[in-house]
Amino acid sequence: MRDRFEASLPARWKAPLVAGALAALSPVLLLAPRGVPAEAGRPLVTALVVVQAAALWWLGARPAVVTAVAVASGAALQFLVPTAGPGIALVVLSTYAWLRPARTSLWAAAGAAAVLGATAGAGGHGVAAVLWPVAAVLAWSWGALGRAWAARRQAEARRVVLEERARIARELHDVLAHTVSVMVVQAAAADDVFDSSPEKARQAVRSLEASGREALVELRRFVRTVRLLDGETAAVPEGDALVPQPSLADLDRLAGRVESAGLPVRVVLDGLEDADVPPGVALSAYRIVQESLTNALRHARASVAVVTVCARDGGLTVEVRDDGKGGRSAWTGGSGQGVAGMRERAALLGGTLEASPDPAGGFRVRAHLPLEDTA
Repeated sequence: MRDRFEASLPARWKAPLVAGALAALSPVLLLAPRGVPAEAGRPLVTALVVVQAAALWWLGARPAVVTAVAVASGAALQFLVPTAGPGIALVVLSTYAWLRPARTSLWAAAGAAAVLGATAGAGGHGVAAVLWPVAAVLAWSWGALGRAWAARRQAEARRVVLEERARIARELHDVLAHTVSVMVVQAAAADDVFDSSPEKARQAVRSLEASGREALVELRRFVRTVRLLDGETAAVPEGDALVPQPSLADLDRLAGRVESAGLPVRVVLDGLEDADVPPGVALSAYRIVQESLTNALRHARASVAVVTVCARDGGLTVEVRDDGKGGRSAWTGGSGQGVAGMRERAALLGGTLEASPDPAGGFRVRAHLPLEDTA
């Protein structure tokens, strides 16, 4: 899998990193260098300490170069002052493994292990020649593991955002597809009877206005939801009270809107009085009925639709039948996105959905949604 995690060091960390490195390396200045006169060795050790610490200023911009400088200066420090080790080279190596993908930083780990091991061996420290390469590999592993953890968290956050976007898009589709379809049918009906029956045309226009107002309320609620997800806490404008999500109690009102557009709808509810239907299940059931009636109204050329909602044996069964003659391709509008969206809604709750021509004629949508463990 491609590593898409982006890591960086903020510019404000530059000065603290350099200051912290100088503080950590300052005890090295008190140690006597090996193999060279003190007059020449101490200035050399001081220069190596300053170079290794100052290089951290560019760690965020040039991590590969800074890591190479840190390892090289650390190897020199290790040779001159064996008890000081390679200074902060391993810390820099671990940071580099966190900043860059493993396929890039692995070469730095191999180089650091080779350089530090060879330097320790040249100084006659056999044990150190083994321990320092191992320490280099462990330092790199720690940084790479931290990067993997951060990448996983970032991927999870991205997945949550994408799922939320899909949910909002699905809700918008369900609301707008239904409302706009009803408005189009009502507008066409008003146009048909405008001259012959002005009163019927006026009634259709009133229904059209009511549908439009309802669509605006739904859109405002969705926009408010998105703003709250983004952390906005703006006050709700006066007169724009929060509207609850629709539920099974709103099915009669939904049926009335569809019937006013020209498709008679009969709603049958069974066992809902004694059932504890979670809000998420109720909303999904409502949206499935809404999408089914919308498609029946737009594509099926149906004369009647029957909605049955039954709560029994720990599950909610939703069935929508129509007697349309449009067939499956006409019912789905040729693309099948409505059926796919309803099936996805059911699957998210652990349920199932079937949509197919009814053997008795017309089309049938049947969904089963569990009422338990739906959180």
